[in-house]
Amino acid sequence: MLREIVLDTETTGLDHATGDRIVEIGGVELINHLPTGRNFHVYINPQYPVAPAAFAVHGLSDEFLADKPLFAAIAAEFLEFIAGARLVIHNASFDIGFLDAELRRLAYPPIPPASVIDTLTMARRKHPGAQNNLDALCARYGIDNSRRTKHGALLDAEILADVYLELIGGRQADLGLAVVGLGRAANLRNGEIERATPRPAPLPSRLTEAERDAHRAFVAGLGAAALWNRYGEPETEAVAQASA
Repeated sequence: MLREIVLDTETTGLDHATGDRIVEIGGVELINHLPTGRNFHVYINPQYPVAPAAFAVHGLSDEFLADKPLFAAIAAEFLEFIAGARLVIHNASFDIGFLDAELRRLAYPPIPPASVIDTLTMARRKHPGAQNNLDALCARYGIDNSRRTKHGALLDAEILADVYLELIGGRQADLGLAVVGLGRAANLRNGEIERATPRPAPLPSRLTEAERDAHRAFVAGLGAAALWNRYGEPETEAVAQASA
């Protein structure tokens, strides 16, 4: 089972080293590249003023954030949500820098670099020389981002999940299997084991009699020592096993 969290943050400014803090975290869970519907979202009181340029991007004011929980109050829940998962982040060094700074204040260990995938790096490798911000990638892949009038951590994580699936090979027609996939993801996360059930009856043969005769003639031409002579006709063997 591959568990991934597509993650985004919003902050008071651009540099955690000068005191800027996280004001919002959003995360979307994927299992085997399928969204499970399980998300993480929280606004945070940064105890630090939001820069005007940052407010212009995400619209989260000091007044709005004043009654929100501190990072210390949500840290354990956040770490539990991401535990054991691979983190998928656009421009990961920015978000990880802020997250590690917050964790360091609480004496938590930093996020392991090996557990992080940077979709910006992926996009630059796949589309060298092109614009690879989130809006540009949405335009390239035909992903609807019309709700994105302002940056928001959960909305951006949801959009990035769509972009990430395109970057790793594109969405495939699910043939109605998406709902089954979600159920399987939930079962795997809960520790349940899936077992394949046998087919109740063998499928009917699609071989014609002429094809059977041609195969028999080919095997006969190989001689008595040929490996094929150790086995019956493949179709006959499968039917015999299924009816045993």
